Order: sequence, then structure tokens, then C-alpha cells
Amino acid sequence: MPVTGDPTPTATEAESTAETTLVVVTGVSGGGRSTVARALENVGYYVVDNLPQALMLDMAELAVKAGGAARRTAMVLDVRSRAFSTDLVGAIRELKDRGFSPRVVFVDADDEVLIRRFESVRRSHPLQGDGRLADGIAVERGLLEEARDQADVIIDTSHLNVNQLRRRIEELFGGEDSRRLRVTVLSFGFKYGLPPDADFVLDARFLPNPYWVPELREHTGREEAVSAYVLGQEGADAFVGTYADLVNATTAGFEREGKRYLTVAVGCTGGKHRSVAIAEELAARLRHAGLAAKAQHRDLGRE
Repeated sequence: MPVTGDPTPTATEAESTAETTLVVVTGVSGGGRSTVARALENVGYYVVDNLPQALMLDMAELAVKAGGAARRTAMVLDVRSRAFSTDLVGAIRELKDRGFSPRVVFVDADDEVLIRRFESVRRSHPLQGDGRLADGIAVERGLLEEARDQADVIIDTSHLNVNQLRRRIEELFGGEDSRRLRVTVLSFGFKYGLPPDADFVLDARFLPNPYWVPELREHTGREEAVSAYVLGQEGADAFVGTYADLVNATTAGFEREGKRYLTVAVGCTGGKHRSVAIAEELAARLRHAGLAAKAQHRDLGRE
């Protein structure tokens, strides 16, 4: 490896650096970082927990030297890491300047959910001091704002259990071509709030609601009768087609900009009928167009 301060690696070193996969995991305390770390270990990553940000470049270069299993390394950073440095964005920039391509995963959750999680284990927030849990959460959000803005993947864990979060990580990092844009078409109910990790938000509430059709009320948008009803409404086909074209038109640009994960959120009132049917159809059309797309349903079963 180059001596300290030498910004120009040799051709061999540059090739080794390019072959090293780095994942940086950060996010709010209580958001699920430890679950993400375990999931990454399950898919073959060498995971370093609570790494000081000032040592990120050193760790990356050690991974290159070690080779083998260390060529897939994940660094998990939390509030304790910031005792050494608060410049996470600067540390990531330094990695990129040295030829690495780190993917930053940010785990987040609603304040109310975080408070419940801390209270359930009777723990204080690392930054609350003599104040309330909410005070510590607010301070941490301020420190992490820039890092969240620049993250490659933002995972909101408010409505995910441990197994669902683990599966999400395994889907993202479990061996498929990591350079290919992956599209998640996520159905949700507006009455439960907007998905904070959505790149596009679609509103399907302009379509008639199957809830008011007695024979369809208890069924979901995954079932043929409801799907046929929703997709057979005036404007539904054009709605799906328009957004399929939009996603297809932007895919190449997102890939050029280094974006690897795209979330298209489709909402209706409760997330049971219209949004589910539209999400399934949109994901199918995107797959037909050659994209790696899947449908997920955040609020299905909550009613």
C-alpha cells in the first residue's frame, strides 16, 4: 500500500482497491445497526463494529492487504465512534479519493418508535445527558443529518421486525450484482404515514376503493379479484404505464450517479387494496422491462 500521505496508488494497488467491497453502516441509536451487522455477517461480510471514523481508511487498506474474506468488509459506526471524530462525510470522501467505492447504509426510525425501543430495554439514549430521551434523539439527528442526506441506502425500520430487517439486508447484499439498480415498489397506507425512504411517491387514491365493494372488502390487492377490479378502472392502466416509463427513463441516470437502490412508494388509504394491486403490477412491468424489481407491502395486514 502507499505510504501515509501518498494519494496515488500503483496500478496493482488500484486494482486491489477496486475489488474490495466496503459497506459503511450508520444511523440513529436504536434504529437497528446491530441487526444489520449480523445480517451482513450472514452473507459473508467481515464486520467491524464501533470503528472510530478516523480509522476508516486504515481499516479499508487493511482489508485490501488481507484479501480473502476481508475483501467484503462492513464498518459499523455509532455515537461512540464519534468520540474520535464527527466528520463521517469527510471520512467517506477520503475513502473515495483513495479509490474505494463505499456504500453507505443509514438506518432510521420514527422518534416515537425509538423512544419505545429505549424504554422497552430501560436504556437511556447515549446523547440525552440529563435531559429526556427525545432530547438525545434530536441531538443525534442533528449530528447525522449530512450523513443521512448522502447515504446510498436509507432503511426505515419503524415497521420492520428483526427478521424483516435481516431479509432486507440479505436481499441488498447477498450476492447479486451489487452494481445493478434494484427497484422496490412499496405499497403503503397514507393513514399510517409516508415512507421516509421513498424516492418516488405515487397516490392511487384516485381509483375507486374496493373496500366499498362488499365481496372484495376482506380480500387484498394480491388476490386476482381485487387486482382485476383495481386495474380495470379507468385511468389505472395509464397510471401504471406512465410510472413504469418514468422509472425506466431515469434508471440509466441513477446508475451513472452511483445510485443502487430505488424505492417507488404507492399509497392508498389503508395499504390493503389499491396500492397493493398497483405495486404488484408496476413491479411486474419493470421486471418485464429488464429491471431488478420487487413489490413489498408495508401496511398489508395492519387493519
